[in-house]
Amino acid sequence: MLLKTHLAITLAFILLFINSVESKLVFVIVALIATYIPDVDSRYSTLGRKKINRILQLFTKHRGMIHSFSFLLTITLFLILFFPVLAFGFFLGYGLHLFADSFTKDGIRPFYPWKKRAYGFVKTGGRIEVIILVGFVIADIALVFLRIF
Repeated sequence: MLLKTHLAITLAFILLFINSVESKLVFVIVALIATYIPDVDSRYSTLGRKKINRILQLFTKHRGMIHSFSFLLTITLFLILFFPVLAFGFFLGYGLHLFADSFTKDGIRPFYPWKKRAYGFVKTGGRIEVIILVGFVIADIALVFLRIF
């Protein structure tokens, strides 16, 4: 999926969970940044186009290890142990990115290094993704409206 769709999905869940966290600003920032991270290994992504990330791309394949729940759980466990205030926001943003990508035609390898893929029928940037994006933007607006009033 495209970054804008990932951000719209993550924002909806941020709005749902924001009252459950103590450090609200940290939670929002970490969740939004975390939704970018799985695509760092793609030279076509917003984050992956940065020159510093080209080094990582030499050693990883897009939608490989970094696009796995195995990687997500490993990093989340590390954060729980050493930086607990970051853990939930990271888990939410990163996990939602993986979950959404599991519905695309390319899918993900959820339990890397195992080869089995989880995939669906959504073409990245296609009509169904646009419908998903619009749906989540509407949900985001509704959730913001409900928070204000």
